[in-house]
Amino acid sequence: MRLPRDHYLRFDSNDYSVHPAVIGRRIQARADLDRLQVWCEGRLVADHQRVWARHQTVSESDHLLAGRLLRRDRVEVLHPVQTEVEVRNLTGADDGAA
Repeated sequence: MRLPRDHYLRFDSNDYSVHPAVIGRRIQARADLDRLQVWCEGRLVADHQRVWARHQTVSESDHLLAGRLLRRDRVEVLHPVQTEVEVRNLTGADDGAA
């Protein structure tokens, strides 16, 4: 499967975060009784302890931070922040006295 834009993989009614660097790429998931691991091109991109409760969201802080940074960068590209810089009048600012 390909990792969706929200960078979460749903497994057994729970959502597990995956590093957003692989959004849109093909991933492979492997689950056993203890862990859920996700691989992309031979690289481990998520490793979570398996949760047996239902309808839970399991997130890793690194995945959340990377997702926030990607969203921020995308917003800045779509809506660049226009900053006006004040130009100070320097006439008479230096009267030559030292």
